[in-house]
Amino acid sequence: LSDSISTEELLEIYSRYYQDEPFVRVLDPGEIPQTQAVRGSNYCDIGVKVVEESGLAVAISAIDNLTKGASSQALQNMNIMAGFDETAGLLFPGLMP
Repeated sequence: LSDSISTEELLEIYSRYYQDEPFVRVLDPGEIPQTQAVRGSNYCDIGVKVVEESGLAVAISAIDNLTKGASSQALQNMNIMAGFDETAGLLFPGLMP
């Protein structure tokens, strides 16, 4: 990092950046993304932490590569290209945020 910031400040930056992305969830401080939380969904969970001793930012994400990486991503892209609601056909009961 070029500036000294806290984990909470970094989380705020990520949260603002992804606030309008329906399938991105920025996790609370200390939470680590886990594949079981995104399994069978189009979600991408992101966890971030600042390692103050080294001035590094660590970002970890989790996706289900069979959905977000392929079929659901294709449907999401088609929705955007065709002018449909980005989430059409992608929010499944039991997988809501």
